[in-house]
Order: sequence, then C-alpha cells, then structure tokens
Amino acid sequence: MATRSPLPVDVLVGQNIRIGRLQKGLSQTALGQCIGVTFQQIQKYEKGANRVGASRLQQIANALGVPIPTLFDGASTASHGSPDQSARYLLAKPHSLRLAQGFDQIKDGATRLAILHLIEGIPQTSARSGLRGRKGA
Repeated sequence: MATRSPLPVDVLVGQNIRIGRLQKGLSQTALGQCIGVTFQQIQKYEKGANRVGASRLQQIANALGVPIPTLFDGASTASHGSPDQSARYLLAKPHSLRLAQGFDQIKDGATRLAILHLIEGIPQTSARSGLRGRKGA
C-alpha cells in the first residue's frame, strides 16, 4: 500500500486542533479522552497524518469549545506557499503559543523590545559558538 502525504488542509486542521488544545490547556491525552481516542490518534490528527472525519471534527470542536469553521481558519491560504513559514505552523510548535501568550502579558514596550532582541540574537550566538539548534524543541 502506498503512503500518502497529508494534504495541506489536513495539516492546517491539525495545526488548528493543536493550537485550540493548547489554548484550552488540554494535553493530547485529555483531548483524546474527551472524544474517545488515544493520545496517539490526537498526535496523528495534529500532524495531519490522519484525516479527521466529520463526526470526529464535531467532537473535537465541541471539546475545544470552538465552532467547526475555526478548525479551518487559514484554509484559503493552506494550498499556497510553504506551510513551514506560516504563523499558524509556528504557533503549533511546542512552547510557541506559551511564548506568545507570555510576551503578550508584558505591557512595557522597552521590555518587550529587549526580549525580542534577545530571542532574535540567540540563533546568531549559537552559530558563532559552533552550537547547533535543537530541532523540535
């Protein structure tokens, strides 16, 4: 049997499920329990490896407390450009949403700018030190 690559919309829906789950503060296990599947199945949905059927999509939307169309946010752009460059892709990565939420809570503009410069400088410092960034952290 041939392995199929996920379609852009499958990846997009998975990213939106992950973002919604993280916003709700649910683990993959907890979301899986809410809808009657394993955490491994949630992982597959979030990666776009498995397509989400209509009834399961409804269960996920209900568990996350969002309307179904929310899980398709960005669909008009899902087939254009590289999904690796989208804000949605970046937010779906581990810790990214928490970082953005924490950054949003900083009210002082100078502090926000200092943190932004610090974060932007880390990859350059690591490259000069001969360190390699860890992928997927």
